[in-house]
Parts: sequence; structure tokens; C-alpha cells
Amino acid sequence: MSMNAMTKHPGALVTRQFLLPFVLVTSLFFLWGVAHSLLDVLNKHFQDILGITKARSGLVQAALYGGYFIMAIPAGLFMSRFGYRKGIITGLLLYAAGAFLFWPATFIQTFEFTLLSLFVIACGLTFLETAANPYSSVLGPKETSEQRLNLSQSFNGLGWIIGPALGGMLILGGNGTGSTNSFSSMALPYMLIGGVVLVVAFMFVITRMPDIHEGEHNSHGDSGTYRGLFRVKHFRYAVVAQFLYVAAQTGINSFFINYVVETMPEYSPEKAAYMLSLGFLFFMSGRFMGSLFMSWFSPRMMLGIYAIINTAAMALVMLGLGWPSLVALYLNYFCMSIMFPTIFALGLKDLGGMTKKGSSVLVMTIVGGAICPVLMGLIADLSGMATGFVVPLVCFAFIAWYAFYQAKSQRNI
Repeated sequence: MSMNAMTKHPGALVTRQFLLPFVLVTSLFFLWGVAHSLLDVLNKHFQDILGITKARSGLVQAALYGGYFIMAIPAGLFMSRFGYRKGIITGLLLYAAGAFLFWPATFIQTFEFTLLSLFVIACGLTFLETAANPYSSVLGPKETSEQRLNLSQSFNGLGWIIGPALGGMLILGGNGTGSTNSFSSMALPYMLIGGVVLVVAFMFVITRMPDIHEGEHNSHGDSGTYRGLFRVKHFRYAVVAQFLYVAAQTGINSFFINYVVETMPEYSPEKAAYMLSLGFLFFMSGRFMGSLFMSWFSPRMMLGIYAIINTAAMALVMLGLGWPSLVALYLNYFCMSIMFPTIFALGLKDLGGMTKKGSSVLVMTIVGGAICPVLMGLIADLSGMATGFVVPLVCFAFIAWYAFYQAKSQRNI
């Protein structure tokens, strides 16, 4: 492999006139990071207060990620007709509505109503991710799209850090307060989040945002069809890789607390939630560093190398060696950090007028997060939590193959 294939010269990251919109769009990544990471606290919370199995608690993730699957295509169609800005505002309002539903959930006190609240949040997040990922990638030169999206996604990592810490303190920490309503501890964090989301929605209403036309960035201007989209080889494989990545990440996050408590019993679920926040600190730092490294190294090659490292890390986790396995988990978080935005940007490369459709399909693959926790939970219930990590191991192995052999765009050749 030549050095030219591995390195490149740094270029402009964000076009000057797009700086403020880029900052606002980047704030969205933080907001959905908080929403996603709180799920991992709810997963353990429901096991404790309802006495349900790991497989059933995985329905927490299924409710949210299943919402992505159902809403992704409608969100893409909405964006194609009304534009990214209105899509973002719609998503924020749905996000806030779902968060505020956690207040009546404390009175209704059923697992099913909580799942409904998470589903509404998911509908909002689908709009945000369908808009924000491609919006970020086109707010500057095409050559730095992967680097720019990784920078935006770095703030998503900050949300992943804050979510478990907030949930550990207010939700898991509230389990022992003596309240007869075991659902009450969920209301405060989600009400706070709902309020912040409404403020951000207001900022988007009053701020002038540029009208982005992806076709201006490349030579492919036709809008295309979904059938035509799947004829694009590098996009087709990106869909599979993104599905498996989200499956792996969600499964690892969902059962991190279970894994720590079972393999290191000296730690309580609340302390394990704080340890999960530390994992997300590695995740966030990995994204910042990944964005920097992509100024010089090929995003595709970085993705492949990181996926190989994660495959080996999952093997160590399955051995259940205590601290060595926990270190492997933290290394996994660092290497996972670049995967979603890099696969997303590689998949959208050179799609031209089909970018909105491509974005909605890639967001749809987030449904992988609905399937993996249930599968991992079933394996864990039968053979132990450590064995369940074979699922993300297989996912990372495929991503490594995709990065090295299928991720390069052929449309501009």
C-alpha cells in the first residue's frame, strides 16, 4: 500500500459562511447523545424495579431504535420536500414531547407507557439524525466531509458521558430514597432534557440557516430512486456495516453495567453507571482525536484498523478477566468512536441528489440497536453476560472487511 493511500494534506474544515449553522447543527449531536446513553441506565433500572429478564429489558432499546426504523423513510421524504431546517425543528419538538411524557409515566407506572415515551423520542431523533449527519457533512469542502462529521459527532460523545452520570445520580441513585413510586426517579432528568430541547428548537426558529443542495458538491445531480440508490456498491455495503455497528455499540452500552456487576461484584449498579460514563469519555476523546488524525490519514483505513482492534477487544471481554477485560472494553469505546460518522460519510460519498434518500436509509439502519440487546440478553440469560459479547465481536469483524474491501466510492472514477 502506498503512502499516498494512507495520508492526505489537511484542508479547510468548515466554509466561513457556514460556521454558525455548523455550530448549531453540532449542538444536536450532543442532545441525542444524552437521549441514547440514558437508555443504558433505564435498562438496568427496569431489571431492578420490575424483576424482568435481561432479554425483556432489551425492549427499552428496541422501543427507541425501532422508532428509527419506522420513521426514517418518512423523515427523509419530509426533508426532501421541506428542507433540513424544518426537519430539525420538527425533530426537536417530537424529542421534547417524548421527554415530557415521562411526567405522566410516573403516575401510570407501566413498562409499556415508558416504552411509548421512548418511541416518541425516537421519532424526533430520527428527524434530527436524518438532517444533521448530511447537513454537517456538506457544510464545507467535500474532501473533509468525514473529518467534519467526526468533529460534530465528538459532541455526541459528550452527551454520552453526561447521560449515564445523570441517570446514575437521579435514576439509579433514586432507587433507595424510600419512595413507593419506583418510576418517579425518571421524571426529573427527562423534564430537564425536554426544557433544554425546547430552547434549542427556539434557536433554530429564529436563526437563518443556509439552504443546502447536495448536487452542487459533485457531478451527480439527479434525485434518483431508492432502487437506484442500492445499485451504488459502496452505499449498499455501508448500509450493512452501519446496521452492524449500531447493533454492536448498542449491545455493549446496554449491558456494560450488567457486565461490570457480574464480573466485578464489588461494584454496585450505580457505580457501574459512573464507570460507563468513563467509557464514554474514551469515546468522546476518540472522536476528537479521530477528527484530528483524519487530516493526515485515510478515514477508510482508520476504520478498518480500529475494527480489527475492537474484534480482538471483544474476545478479551468474553474471557471475563476482570480489570484486563474492562480495559479492553474502554479501548473498544475509543475505537468505536469514529465508526458511525465515518461509515455514514463514506456511504454518502458522491451520491449527489440522492444524498437525502441515502441519509434516511442509513438512519434506518439504527434499527440494529433494537435487535442486538435482545439477542445479547437471550445469550446472557442462557450462558452468562460475558458470552453475549460474541455478537459485537462478529459485527466488528464484518466492519473491518467492509472498510478494507468495500468502502471506496467508485462513482467518481
